[in-house]
Amino acid sequence: MVQTLRSPVRGMLIDSRQRPLRDLRISVTDRCNFRCVYCMPKEVFGRDYKFMPSAQLLTFEEITRLARIFVAHGVKKIRLTGGEPLVRSDIEKLVAMLAQIEGLEDLALTTNGSLLARKARALKDAGLRRISVSLDALDNGIFQSMNDVGFPVEHVLEGIEAAAAAGLAPIKVNMVVKRSINRHCIVDMARYFHAAGHILRIIEFMDVGHTNGWNMDEVVPAAEVIALINAELPLEPFPPNYPGEVATRFRYKDGSGEVGVIASVTEPFCPSCTRARLSSDGKLFTCLFGIVGTDFRTPLRLGKSDEELSELLRSAWTVRADRYSEIRSSRTAALSKVEMSYIGG
Repeated sequence: MVQTLRSPVRGMLIDSRQRPLRDLRISVTDRCNFRCVYCMPKEVFGRDYKFMPSAQLLTFEEITRLARIFVAHGVKKIRLTGGEPLVRSDIEKLVAMLAQIEGLEDLALTTNGSLLARKARALKDAGLRRISVSLDALDNGIFQSMNDVGFPVEHVLEGIEAAAAAGLAPIKVNMVVKRSINRHCIVDMARYFHAAGHILRIIEFMDVGHTNGWNMDEVVPAAEVIALINAELPLEPFPPNYPGEVATRFRYKDGSGEVGVIASVTEPFCPSCTRARLSSDGKLFTCLFGIVGTDFRTPLRLGKSDEELSELLRSAWTVRADRYSEIRSSRTAALSKVEMSYIGG
């Protein structure tokens, strides 16, 4: 049974750098039906790779209970991630449970879009507010080489339009750029989603985990990205939606929409980061580039009270001093960090 939180466990949490806890990303599975080269390369995540058995995953009831505690301590936005969250059975049931949490202002989900066409309406009806779709190119050959399972672009685009028809707007399209693979696709992506009325977010190739072969030469800096788009579709700076937003926003000068860049590598946003991440087996990470997480599943299953779980959260967040992107170097990039498919992007 999900316990009701009482007033003693409420209260905003501030870390050691005066950053509040505002955003929670919840990975609901470590599995994915893609093998994207910057996230789950086949060389590591092949047929013999051992994913977590279902008993190790947090149940929907456990996720909801923890989410209530996080919201009581200041979280306003929850995003469901993976792996690929839509491969988890009955994910819309979890959405419906989370949507009922008092004080939660935004409930979103990030997906590769492969199952979105069939799931969009159910997700919206369950209470999902917004959706982000990962898509790295419109060219089928390039996109298939990046997802590495031969999945076609048109099915992702069908999912995006199904989400739009269901009212999951505004839709954000996330494009990870590697210089040697899809830099030349940036402008085509901007033109297409500018015309379609969706928001393109271009993400610098990051050194999450240690299996994606990251190196700085493959990073296309945000400034270069914006210069490329601005030459074809003139842009002007646009203020953030809220304090701590990770995307730097630009508005098209013709007044029809926006584009953004997430520049974790070249323009770190550590000083304003308000995000925590909960892995699918219940470990809390206070940084995307974390190494060790705080275990919440064990105390949950040992029957600890909401007050005790709140204290565990307080102890993890208030000592937080993460600033990985500010201190990134060849040494830190080589650390055995957790994989993005485990921690959630």
